[in-house]
Amino acid sequence: MPLYETVLIARNDISQQQVDAIIDGIIAQVEADGGSVKKREYWGLRTLAYRIKKNRKGHYVLLGLDMKAEMLKEIERQLSINEDVLRLLALRVDEIDEAPSPVLSRKGDDRGERGFRGPKPTGRFESGRGRRSSEDREEYRARDDKPADIAGMEAE
Repeated sequence: MPLYETVLIARNDISQQQVDAIIDGIIAQVEADGGSVKKREYWGLRTLAYRIKKNRKGHYVLLGLDMKAEMLKEIERQLSINEDVLRLLALRVDEIDEAPSPVLSRKGDDRGERGFRGPKPTGRFESGRGRRSSEDREEYRARDDKPADIAGMEAE
């Protein structure tokens, strides 16, 4: 039987248990028809690249399926009717990789990936907005520092 990788995006309004129920229904149909599930990954709630049906986020699921082409068409038809499913993409592949997908393997590594960037700059180009008050800026200090003879005239 041909192998397929399917990515499903479900609405963010539903819970992870409801997403699992949708996936379990797909798996039950595939196994009832004589197919099998080689891979199942839940990628989590992720931000979409653009709005889909007024949703900005969605639950992503990857399935590696071994089933007949007719069964794939039936699953796609049923999921297109389901309101909770935003998108479905099924691709025929030569083999299904048993290792975790790049999305899952990158999920925990992205925080320490940047490494050390060097010391923080000091002086005038100090980062951090709002740390200095307006009186600390050079142009205000220059106005406050008046020559002694002008300061004496104002005192009279």
